[in-house]
Amino acid sequence: MKKFVTLLFIAMISLSINAQENVAKIEFKQTTIDYGTIEKGANGIRTFEFTNTGNAPLIVSKVSSSCGCTVPKKPEAPIMPGETGEIEVKYDTKRVMPIRKTITVLSNADTPTVALKIKGEVIKSKGVLEKTKKSVMEQ
Repeated sequence: MKKFVTLLFIAMISLSINAQENVAKIEFKQTTIDYGTIEKGANGIRTFEFTNTGNAPLIVSKVSSSCGCTVPKKPEAPIMPGETGEIEVKYDTKRVMPIRKTITVLSNADTPTVALKIKGEVIKSKGVLEKTKKSVMEQ
């Protein structure tokens, strides 16, 4: 009887180990986008690309930003296994300052929370810099 129980126990463990769950997996091409140095008013739209490397549909339920100056846009439809998706991020480049923001992605993936980052610096446009370099004598 002990051998039977032990054998049954080992069989149950091996079945549970071999049973594979259907789970979505989100894999980003990159988790940080560097805007570099851009001029005030420049195009602030960038895209994070990802792939569902799991074996279940991936549903991105929420995408939020650490600041109101950054507006992320999530995919509305589920991303099927093997397919790619995008999270579009629009940064307000009307503010002259360094960029250091975090975008949080919530989904049904095996890693349900992923932090994406954008960085860079917005500077005054060159036209504005040239005007401010004039001396008092030239005006």
